[in-house]
Amino acid sequence: MSLDQAHTNDEEMSFLEHLEILRWHLIRSFAAIIVGACLAFVNKSFVFDSVILAPKSGDFITYKWLCKASAKLSEVLPSLIGPDTLCIGQNMPDLQNLNMAGQFTSHIMISLVVGLIIAFPYIVWEVWRFVKPALTEKERKNSTSFIFMTSTLFLAGVLFAYYIIAPLSIHFFLNYQVSDAVQNIPQLSSYNGILVNMVLGCGFLFELPVLIYFLAKGGVITAGFLKNFRKMAFVACLILSAVITPPDIFSQVLVTGPLMLLYELGIVIAYRVEVKEKALAKQDE
Repeated sequence: MSLDQAHTNDEEMSFLEHLEILRWHLIRSFAAIIVGACLAFVNKSFVFDSVILAPKSGDFITYKWLCKASAKLSEVLPSLIGPDTLCIGQNMPDLQNLNMAGQFTSHIMISLVVGLIIAFPYIVWEVWRFVKPALTEKERKNSTSFIFMTSTLFLAGVLFAYYIIAPLSIHFFLNYQVSDAVQNIPQLSSYNGILVNMVLGCGFLFELPVLIYFLAKGGVITAGFLKNFRKMAFVACLILSAVITPPDIFSQVLVTGPLMLLYELGIVIAYRVEVKEKALAKQDE
C-alpha cells in the first residue's frame, strides 16, 4: 500500500508518516512548477515580447481602453477632460541590462513565476489531497468548487494587477521626472521586479475570502468580529497594498478597493458558515 493510500484509509498515522506524505505532495507541486517554467522558458519570445514587456508598449490594450474612454468622456464632459487626456503609455524609455548574466537571470526568474501561475490550480489540488482525510464526506464533495474558486480568485488577482495596476504604475514611473536634466534609463531587473511583485501579490491577496472561510470554519473568527474589525481591515488593506505596489497613492487605492470588496464578501461567507454550523449543531441534538 502506498503512503497516499494509507493517508486515505488509515485514521491513525504517525507524525513522520504525515511528513512523508506532505513531502511527496510538495515534490509533485514543485515538479508542476518546473514543467510550467520549462514551457515558459522555451517560449521566450512570446513570454517576454507579448506578455512581460507588453505593459510598456503604447499598443497595450489598457492604454487603448483609456484612450477610447477619454474620447467618450470628452464628448460628455468637454470642460473637464480632453479627447487625449487619458491617452498614456506613449514614448516610454527602453529598458537596459547592466549585468552580464542579467538577461539570462531574468529569463529564469520570469519562467519560474509563469510556471507558478500555470501550476497554481494543480498545487491547490495537491493541498486538497493532503487535507482530504480530515474532511467530512460533504466537504469532500465540495472539493471541486473549492479548487475552482481558489484558482479563479488567484487568476482574477493576477489579471487585475496585470491589466490595471501594472500598466498605470509602469507608465507613471517610466515617465516621472524630477527635472528635465535627469533622464530615465530603467533596468530590466527593476521592471521585472515591480511587475512580478504586483502580479503575484494581488494574486495571493485575492485569496482573502478563502482564508476567511477556513478561519470561520475553524471558529477563529465570526461575521460579527469581521464587521467590528472593518476599520482596522481598511488600514491593513492599505498597508498590504503599499507592500505589493510601487510607492504611489493611486496604485495603493486601486488595490485597496477590490480588497475591501473581497473583505465584505468574506463577511457574507463567514455568516453563511455560521448559519450552516448552527444548523448542523441542531441536527446533532
